[in-house]
Amino acid sequence: MSKDPIDRAGLAPRFWERKPLQKMNPREWEALCDGCGKCCLNKLEDEDSGEVALTRVACRLLDDATCRCTQYDIRHQFVPECIVMRPDNIHEHAYWLPQTCAYRLLWESKPLYDWHPLLSGSPDSVHAAGVSVQGLTVSEFETPEEEWEDHIIEEPT
Repeated sequence: MSKDPIDRAGLAPRFWERKPLQKMNPREWEALCDGCGKCCLNKLEDEDSGEVALTRVACRLLDDATCRCTQYDIRHQFVPECIVMRPDNIHEHAYWLPQTCAYRLLWESKPLYDWHPLLSGSPDSVHAAGVSVQGLTVSEFETPEEEWEDHIIEEPT
């Protein structure tokens, strides 16, 4: 098992079932991330329907092997448009989050999947369940935007 890059130690058991998103502290909020990497994929949004499709075209900072941002703490220096998901803006962004994302699931009052690291105890469970984008992405630098439609992936993966 790999070391969890997110500090989940010492959090109250199943805190997400008793605490609304807006009341979570920063450690609890960060612990909700399952490490799938899907939020770092470029998306296509249909102007008419509002439907959002994920593509395999990854942000330049996504490490395809770990599904983590290589510059998380300073990512806005490289990708100014990167959205910082917070309890006070989840309502604006939940619609484009992956269907399996804990932030979206909890915002929609749905339970976490059993492969989520908070339930499984392992940061690798998201990969073992086949839900992450580990090894599946293509570079945004090498993929022209007009070809992104060729890289749409079905959800949930």
